[in-house]
Amino acid sequence: MFRSGFLGREVWDAIEKLVYFVLFPSLLFVAVARSPLNPATASTLIMGSYLITMAGILWAWLARWILTRSATDRLIWSGCAQTAFRFNSYVALSLASRLDDTGQATALYALVIGFNVPICNAFAVIALAGQRAYADRRPLYKDLASNPLIIATTGGLLFKLFNLSLPELAWISLSRLGQAALILGLLAVGAGLNWAGTFSAKAIVAWMLLARTLILPLLALSILMVLPLDTVSRIVILSYAALPTASSAYILAARMGAPAAPVAAIISIGTLLSTVTLPGWIGFIR
Repeated sequence: MFRSGFLGREVWDAIEKLVYFVLFPSLLFVAVARSPLNPATASTLIMGSYLITMAGILWAWLARWILTRSATDRLIWSGCAQTAFRFNSYVALSLASRLDDTGQATALYALVIGFNVPICNAFAVIALAGQRAYADRRPLYKDLASNPLIIATTGGLLFKLFNLSLPELAWISLSRLGQAALILGLLAVGAGLNWAGTFSAKAIVAWMLLARTLILPLLALSILMVLPLDTVSRIVILSYAALPTASSAYILAARMGAPAAPVAAIISIGTLLSTVTLPGWIGFIR
């Protein structure tokens, strides 16, 4: 997606791999393993995040039924569908680090990420399953089992469940790696912005952009009227609904044979819009 600039695409690819496979997992593991979590709050939060994710999936499939009239439309939809329910973990954890000083928000977001990534990845692949490149992919369960974010969250939960620990130097090292993830992750988001496909599929692009800028945040506000959550948890739920979509959606669409330009447009426009809409939605809670 990145075309020009001081650093080439290969440099940003290496940075993204470092963040995804090393730095982010360190952040998630420490957040879950060392932060105090109320089991009742955590389970309610996860349930709320599941409702939002499933609503995003439904919104994506509604676009297939309403907006696609030809094989070309369905091909474009298959790549864009994931943008309605996938979310940008870089932005999520950077936001969480600023919500409170105790680490509770980061731990809660780690749970949301760990429990929703498998569902989001599965339905992203299902939408793309008709593409020719699908036959070249590994089975889905292998992708999910080897996902570093899922492994890190699961590892943190096991450490907490069995009251395990590491030497303090190890905790400090992992914490430092996690802090680096926030900075490099946001830089990678900015480096991936691309507007080339904005007008190639206007209706589908606009439909998918509505998901995380309007539809899912409104649903989150409705959910929060029912769920008994504290202020930090309420902000996590609402901000989760309003996060921009995952930048890796572009890579998945391109690798599985769908037109990638409209996906790049959704990621870029959605990321830009979130700088206004995300603080605006959070303002309803604070």
